[in-house]
Amino acid sequence: MGRQIVLDTETTGLEPADGHRIIEIGAVEIVNRRLTGRTYHQYLNPERDIDAAAVEVHGITRAMLEDKPRFAEIAAELVDFLDGAELLIHNAPFDVGFLNAEIRAVVVGGQALRIARVEDCCTVLDTLRLARSLHPGQKNSLDALCKRYSIDNSHRTQHGALLDAEILVDVYLAMTGGQTALFGDSAIPEKPVLLDGFAFEGGEALVVPPDAEELAAHEAYLETLDRASGGRCLWKLLSP
Repeated sequence: MGRQIVLDTETTGLEPADGHRIIEIGAVEIVNRRLTGRTYHQYLNPERDIDAAAVEVHGITRAMLEDKPRFAEIAAELVDFLDGAELLIHNAPFDVGFLNAEIRAVVVGGQALRIARVEDCCTVLDTLRLARSLHPGQKNSLDALCKRYSIDNSHRTQHGALLDAEILVDVYLAMTGGQTALFGDSAIPEKPVLLDGFAFEGGEALVVPPDAEELAAHEAYLETLDRASGGRCLWKLLSP
């Protein structure tokens, strides 16, 4: 699976074509489904007013951003952080549209930048589109997915780019295999744990081969994982 970056933005409004700007970027790095501890988080001065409806969503006001850098000032370091990764974004066209508008403004402004759009340094996976393919006809907002996958988002009283990116990490891992905490170091027990329901004889675990129905159900589940991950289901890739 390699390196993936879960990313979210907050903005002054809904349309970059209307001159709206990014005011917060949050990104979390995962490698092979494990958090690396590397993040990118930056508030930005949009040099314009923020729509009242947007402030209600994220709680960020123009006064809070007066001393923050402009996008052009952090563009190069952001590109360096994203370079070569697969971006995981919920409703990716929205965030990518804003990122590309900001990048174009930097280039048009005469500043050197080695890309003309974010897709020049990354691939992009829209987790909203993935969720809709897995749960057609259902609500697939981040809040709805948290509820569906029993992910605690009670601390999310307002939108925030880094907070939403951190929540989306859990949602994405749950959607693509249901294994979230398993890949964190804290999930590794200090001592072996014996689980209820296993039969032991002479200190050895009894292995019960699956029957044909169980094998078929397992294969169907792997097919679902493979479709959801774009052909990157590890179990299928390693199957003889």
